[in-house]
Amino acid sequence: MNQPPPKSTFSTCPHDCPSACAVEVHFYPHGDIRRLNGAKENTYTAGVVCAKVARYPERLYHPERLVNPMRRVGKKGEGRFEEISWDEALDLIAQTFLKAEAEFGAESIWPYYYAGTMGQVQRDSIHRLRHAKGYSRQFDSFCTNMAWTGYIAGTGRLAGPDPREMALSDQIVIWGTNPVATQVNVMTHVVAARKKRGARVIVVDVYETETMKQADIGLVLKPGTDAALACAIMHVLFRDGHADRDYLDAYTDCPVELEAHLKTRTPDWAAAITGLDAARIEEVAALIGETKKTFFRLGYGFTRQRNGAVAMHAAASIACVTGCWQYEGGGAFHNNGAIYQLNKEMIEATSLKDTKVRSLDQSLIGRVLTGDEDALRGGPPVKAILIQNTNPVSVAPEQERVKQGFAREDLFTVVHEQFLTETAKMADIVLPATQFLEHDDIYKGGGHQYLSLGPKAVEPPEGPKENIFVINEIAKRVDSRPHPGFEMSAAEHIDWMLQNSGYGTLADLETEKWRDMQPDFETSHFLNGFGHADGKFHFRPDWGKTPAPNKPDGETVFGPFADIPEFPDQWDSIELADREHPFRLATSPARSFLNSTFNETQTSLKKEGRPEVWIRPDDAGRFDIEDGAKVKMGNARGVVTLHARHVETVAPGTLISEGIWPNAAFEDGRGINTLTGADPVAPYGGAAFHDTAVWIRPC
Repeated sequence: MNQPPPKSTFSTCPHDCPSACAVEVHFYPHGDIRRLNGAKENTYTAGVVCAKVARYPERLYHPERLVNPMRRVGKKGEGRFEEISWDEALDLIAQTFLKAEAEFGAESIWPYYYAGTMGQVQRDSIHRLRHAKGYSRQFDSFCTNMAWTGYIAGTGRLAGPDPREMALSDQIVIWGTNPVATQVNVMTHVVAARKKRGARVIVVDVYETETMKQADIGLVLKPGTDAALACAIMHVLFRDGHADRDYLDAYTDCPVELEAHLKTRTPDWAAAITGLDAARIEEVAALIGETKKTFFRLGYGFTRQRNGAVAMHAAASIACVTGCWQYEGGGAFHNNGAIYQLNKEMIEATSLKDTKVRSLDQSLIGRVLTGDEDALRGGPPVKAILIQNTNPVSVAPEQERVKQGFAREDLFTVVHEQFLTETAKMADIVLPATQFLEHDDIYKGGGHQYLSLGPKAVEPPEGPKENIFVINEIAKRVDSRPHPGFEMSAAEHIDWMLQNSGYGTLADLETEKWRDMQPDFETSHFLNGFGHADGKFHFRPDWGKTPAPNKPDGETVFGPFADIPEFPDQWDSIELADREHPFRLATSPARSFLNSTFNETQTSLKKEGRPEVWIRPDDAGRFDIEDGAKVKMGNARGVVTLHARHVETVAPGTLISEGIWPNAAFEDGRGINTLTGADPVAPYGGAAFHDTAVWIRPC
């Protein structure tokens, strides 16, 4: 007899968000999924999940979901395909990969991926194929590099206080992130602190976000000037006796030199740089100095500038000047990545990794595919590319080059996807992928401390296959070096990783659902010493030699790293506005999209409306741009067409365009990343997505 479907089960949201929410999955009586809720038993998720994930069935059962392998029959980008079988598709992929390898070497094949799923098995198994074959490696330069580098330059370790301690704070400073839109669980704990403790909320950003609207104090500053604000705050803390000198002497490397350096970094100095009022800076600095239980929640957004690492380091330094690390509900938190210590040998085949194989920068994909010798690092052209979990034809910088590269007739492109994205439309072979509720995986929370299981909840439609199926089947067909990981199911990978990391078995985690990995208070607050060899927080990092979890190979450094300031300081390495490009553009996340995910769901599209650029009315008046008018915006990289919206709550000289809309949503087919640059940022690379100088004019 058929068993009746369960009424509910549990899983973990897989998307590129620090929250990695634990979710409850609810079913209709006939077995389809009805809705998703945040898991109430999980003390970080605490019953809350974002609206776009709550309505996940809209995506899971979308009529345009891919369900069959397809081969291109039209021109690249037309989206014309014919259905073929899985065996036909996989055999053709293998034949083409082997041909490219025979003619140009294994490095001519590039497995390209990112964070469409954050699952440890389904996301990272692509490395097993890469290492087993000697295919080109990937330098992961999207998103995290500047933030992680700057934080660890100070702390020596990518970890920090328990993020649930926000609920125990007297003051929370949310800096450079918009959690109402991008990680809603932060607000769960912020609101708890408000209700129980009357906590004050201060938000720092480049426009009035939905988070700032809920704050007690909002500071709207010019993009790329966060370090100036941080320095002025620290100036006031030293000047007015709010610096904890005993803590500084015990836990930091050079507080006397830092204080001397900050003597001239006054609120008036910072006001001229940031566009803030000097009195407002004084007020916020005093509140930070007087409130010992201040929790700094430091985001990614403000680090996506060419001076992003310096900005993060400066903001994190404030917590050491006040000594708020010593208190429950105090300190500076960015990401907890270092606490998990997972053994991923079976998933990634790290024992087969050859560091002599070139590593191509994912942000430079446009240059790589158009044959730039520096981007190719002296190796052969990329003749075949396998793409999982990312959509570079929408999300990568320098879109004109990206599209030009994918249009090459001699480039064989395989895309394993859930929808016919703009990247999939450029493919020669499109493979249908499962969604997270249709396969097993395991997740670690960057924004919290849980290692969370995501078990399969429903069967996929006939056709879509999980990532590891594709990886394992290609490996069989391309004479891959053997590795036990190719013979394991996702559940077996999870069990092996847990046991070999010292975390019990899969059966244990199936019972627990998630495991709290937060270290003890003293470790989390660095009261036993920071992560550097001397145990100190470093106000004076040795830039270019600092530790970082995502450094390029060897001693490689990028950009003008030799010019990075010795101490926390404003560093004008950003793409400055000039006479030809009088505005600076930030391409901030939209509430109803997640990168290019959810672009296909009608509810998200309806809520977001259309691609727009937000501009202050006084700035718009200088260029005769009316509210709602169609405008062109551009720089040397290209031109986009969209509509203007007048808003008062943007910093002067600043433009905001929320969301990564598909290129096709723009009148001329050019999306917002047409304007963003891909040049690697100092010191360890990364793309400065929010650091773009542009002109704007009415159509």
